[in-house]
Amino acid sequence: MENSGELVFHEEVEIGEFEFDQETKIYTYPCPCGDRFEITKEQLEAGDDVAVCPSCSLMVRVIYDLAKFRESNYVNDAVSVGAN
Repeated sequence: MENSGELVFHEEVEIGEFEFDQETKIYTYPCPCGDRFEITKEQLEAGDDVAVCPSCSLMVRVIYDLAKFRESNYVNDAVSVGAN
């Protein structure tokens, strides 16, 4: 969602506050509705910065450096789950 300036976000969240699931390659962050905002690694690599909640209409803007993300994938900055 390259033109995210027109959207209304619930919050802006640093990528380091998201949890990353190694198996699904999805970053998640708690939503006030009880579900979790989701954004995939591929979406972030493509420059998308909007994580959506599948259960309600809320969205958060993900704050991250695209160039650094593509280099390091920020997996180390996010809390990894599902990896042993």
